[in-house]
Amino acid sequence: MEGKNEHKNVGNYHHVRCLAAAIDAFVPHIPFPVPLYSYLYYNLWEIPIVSLFMLYGLRTAVPVAVLNALILVVIFPGNLISGPFYNLIAILGMLLGVLAGYKIATYRCPKEKLIQFMKKHQLGLGILMTTLGITTRVLVTTISNYYLIAQPPPVGFSFPYAAVLAFLPFSALFNATQALLTVPLALVTSIAVISALKIK
Repeated sequence: MEGKNEHKNVGNYHHVRCLAAAIDAFVPHIPFPVPLYSYLYYNLWEIPIVSLFMLYGLRTAVPVAVLNALILVVIFPGNLISGPFYNLIAILGMLLGVLAGYKIATYRCPKEKLIQFMKKHQLGLGILMTTLGITTRVLVTTISNYYLIAQPPPVGFSFPYAAVLAFLPFSALFNATQALLTVPLALVTSIAVISALKIK
């Protein structure tokens, strides 16, 4: 009986993984521009990527994040053709913090009790992963923006370094709030998927 249930869960995981990848590909890539900086956009497409990461780890989430960037190059590159890769850098930076938060929170939790632990400690886990996700995302994007934005197109905007330095605080605020939107919703989504599959 356990073998059948395990096989069923594996099949469910495969279907959900494919579904989540499809959702990311077809989720409305409708960004919300940030006032004053028209080349910064809040978005929803990061949520399924982070959910995939929480469900399946980096091996699934990273390829989907790369696929997402390529899709954006075609359908919505923004003001700069390399813009989607700025977003990819931000996502990967955020995932590092989310991973660190997960590892810290579940360090002493037996593997067989991880699902119950996530459900029971959803608030604390969400706060820790969001906080660290914000921290690593802001750190990574601040460093990458400092070097990339000053470059000529298509890599950057040819900003003088004085303008780059003036922009960095706004970039940090934007990336922090984007992570604040993404990580909690991704965690809620992931736990909902796990509950729907009735994985014990």
